[in-house]
Amino acid sequence: MGLCLPSGGRGANGGGVTVSVATPANPIRAYAAVTAAYWAFMLSDGALRMLVLLHFNGLGFSPVQLAYLFLLYEIAGIITNLAAGWLAARFGLAATLYAGLGIQIAALVALAQLDPAWSVGASVVFVMAVQGASGVAKDLAKMSSKSAVKVLAPAAEGGLFRWVAALTGSKNAVKGFGFFLGAGLLAWAGFQTAVWGMAAVLAVILLAVALFLPPGLPGRMKSAESWSGWRSQDPRVNRLSLARMFLFGARDVWFVVGIPIYFQAVMSDGTAEGRREAFFLVGGFMAAWIILYGAVQATAPRILGGAHRPEPAVTQDAIRWAGLLVPIPFVLALAVLVAGNPAPWLTGLLVLGLLAFGYVFAINSSVHSYLILAFGQVDRITRDVGFYYMANAAGRLMGTLLSGISYQLGGLALCLATAGAMAAASWWAVRRVA
Repeated sequence: MGLCLPSGGRGANGGGVTVSVATPANPIRAYAAVTAAYWAFMLSDGALRMLVLLHFNGLGFSPVQLAYLFLLYEIAGIITNLAAGWLAARFGLAATLYAGLGIQIAALVALAQLDPAWSVGASVVFVMAVQGASGVAKDLAKMSSKSAVKVLAPAAEGGLFRWVAALTGSKNAVKGFGFFLGAGLLAWAGFQTAVWGMAAVLAVILLAVALFLPPGLPGRMKSAESWSGWRSQDPRVNRLSLARMFLFGARDVWFVVGIPIYFQAVMSDGTAEGRREAFFLVGGFMAAWIILYGAVQATAPRILGGAHRPEPAVTQDAIRWAGLLVPIPFVLALAVLVAGNPAPWLTGLLVLGLLAFGYVFAINSSVHSYLILAFGQVDRITRDVGFYYMANAAGRLMGTLLSGISYQLGGLALCLATAGAMAAASWWAVRRVA
């Protein structure tokens, strides 16, 4: 299957560009290879996040300092998603996918050089820089994988919604296992050994993908496109991107710092054995949350009534499910205030409430991932997806920073209330898409 705008034709950005969108002879094999590469990357990404968070929390870093460790990761994501769409259009999606895997390997090798004798300030700056490189890598890999589905999916049975949901859901299940893997490696192998091991495994996977990825992965333009076309001319893409920004901010406000640190404080008795047990419990919960979130994402088309629902119906689904997310963090924040201090019933309620949040959040995320590809133009899909994931990274940046600040200023209650406010902003934004 091949699509090509005629020479001199006008793309979605209004410019005269000629775009070649040719698919491999075996699109299912290409889809499987892209998915495998994405899985490998997200496994290392989840493990690295949990390693860094728990290791530096154990060294006594404050909630704000822990948030700082991830700030450059998210800032890099904002910049990378804009540039990645343009780079993929220039050099092809395979090139940006390989670049993402390669940069992640380099980031892991650099992180292994961390010296425990360094000061807190030096450690924070160094880890921020390494996490920034990892953020570049993550968004190169994500944009490449998601954009490829736009062209590969129509050749397969089941429709675009089904194949986007399968890729996104499976990715998050793998990343969830990475959270548990990171906690387990920290407890039993130590920080540096774990980081070196992940770098070695990812290098082998990069080599395998380079050898077995079929030629013809789409994305490369035949003629130059102006950098000025970074913002979509379709208002639906821009409004959906705004909703996505607040949606992921609502998650990361509690996910990045607040809940992991709260649970570790509740579950650890302060001894070395107690800290090790808390690592497993916290990592296990975060892993289970991500895995279940991924499973719901993958089955979202079935939950909503089928993979072949028309685009307007899915847009209404997005509005309805955005509204369902809003009350959950507010109810949990109220419970924390009522409890006053940690209690078994509160911990149980938080677990159940956050699982409910994850279920509704997963539907929202899956619907967004379908709509951005449905709205996006084939001739500039890498640009639209890049802009959309730039907004996604901006939301994670806001959530990460607010996670540390709100937890330090008002504890878990303020974390959760801030999440509720951002969920409400996402609902307001997505209502304007219809």
